[in-house]
Amino acid sequence: MRRPLRRRLPFLPLAPAAVVALGVLTAAAMLAIGIAQLRSQSDDAAAMRAKIVSHTLSARLRATQAEDRAAVVDRAARRSGAEILLVRQDASIIVDSSLGAPPHETLHDILVEVEGEAQTELGRTRYHVTPLGPPFQHLSVVTFVRAPEAPFATSSLLTSVAALTAILIGVAALVAFAIARDVRADVDYVRERIVGMAAEGAAPAGKPIAVRSMDQIGLLTSAFNALVDRFTAAELAYRQDLAGALSYDQNRAAFLAALSHELRTPLNAILGFTEVLLSEVDGPLSADAQENLSVVRNSGEHLRALIDDILDLSALESGELELSPRPVDIFPIAEEVVRELLVTARAKGVGLELSGEHAVAWADARRVRQILSNVLGNAVKFTNVGEVRIRVSTEPGWAVFRVTDTGPGIAREDQGAIFDEYRQAGDTGARSIGTGLGLAITRRLVNMHHGSIELESSVGVGSSFTVWLPVEPEP
Repeated sequence: MRRPLRRRLPFLPLAPAAVVALGVLTAAAMLAIGIAQLRSQSDDAAAMRAKIVSHTLSARLRATQAEDRAAVVDRAARRSGAEILLVRQDASIIVDSSLGAPPHETLHDILVEVEGEAQTELGRTRYHVTPLGPPFQHLSVVTFVRAPEAPFATSSLLTSVAALTAILIGVAALVAFAIARDVRADVDYVRERIVGMAAEGAAPAGKPIAVRSMDQIGLLTSAFNALVDRFTAAELAYRQDLAGALSYDQNRAAFLAALSHELRTPLNAILGFTEVLLSEVDGPLSADAQENLSVVRNSGEHLRALIDDILDLSALESGELELSPRPVDIFPIAEEVVRELLVTARAKGVGLELSGEHAVAWADARRVRQILSNVLGNAVKFTNVGEVRIRVSTEPGWAVFRVTDTGPGIAREDQGAIFDEYRQAGDTGARSIGTGLGLAITRRLVNMHHGSIELESSVGVGSSFTVWLPVEPEP
């Protein structure tokens, strides 16, 4: 059974009706803003009155004997129409000149906040707290002044806005009806042509719509024709760019695959034979030979790390790198990374310390190790004197580790770019060997885990990198 078509509203009465509705909404908004402004002024006046009464009474009570303070407070409350309390710092009440004092917990919060809004027996009130001052600084005057719910002059504002709105809406509705009647014919013509362009079997770009007048509808028709031309040109350019991008991605993937194979194969052979020679299988080596082979091994491992950084960054940029998250304890991974870097740190005379607790994160264990290696390795690399500390801890919803060093520090103007690709902080001549990709890759990996990384650093003091990883998967 076919559903009946919904009847469409005619354009002619719709225009003035929309004007009327918009006018009513505008008037309501203006009225709401006006009432809010009046209420704000009323609240400000109540707050100022509470402050004046509180300060005046505080000054008077300092010069009043203790046995006369209750009478002074009661007299001030009657004259001002306010509720007044004289309290100690622990929120205990000495003099109560109110219809009903607030609960002890609420009164304690009021003493802390000094001024604000509270509900009392008077209703909604504004309060102010003024200490008596030496030698009675342990005593405070708390004054509550009623803030009326309906500010003064609300009815006058409502009447004025209603009258003005009725006049303006009436005139606007008549003008809108006249304009809508003249526009209707031109709109119908343009609509028929657009429906024809959208009909099945029509050319994708369609034929230009004839411009019959030079009014707003004519200008709209001309703009529509220009837009159709631009869409046609943009579609052609998009198809060409898409084909080029697909070809580029294919070429890059092939290049990286070839690069990985062609560089890793001889590099692995070099590192493998170097390890064999260093193991002295073929006989003992002289000290010079061992030192030279160690240089070859270290250089090869450094080159392999650079290749890994470039390939990882490429995979991150192309979206090919995927995570395998599961519950991972960060502390044992941190222990492994610290053991790996301990020899390097000791060779530089730098202390390396791990502390904290077991912290389980929802993360990819391999990438967590990579994050730890990058951050901790950077700290050891750039620290020449002092120590590097890593602390693992937990916060609500997060597993956290913080790496702190006593290195040269990072200038404030360089901190914004420290996570950019191919960037290292400091003067060019003083920068350490590397590609500058470690922290850029680290930030991308942390973001993929829906975590965050922050830097705190001072030149000459050191740096601190803090990483937060979620303990549960994203919903």
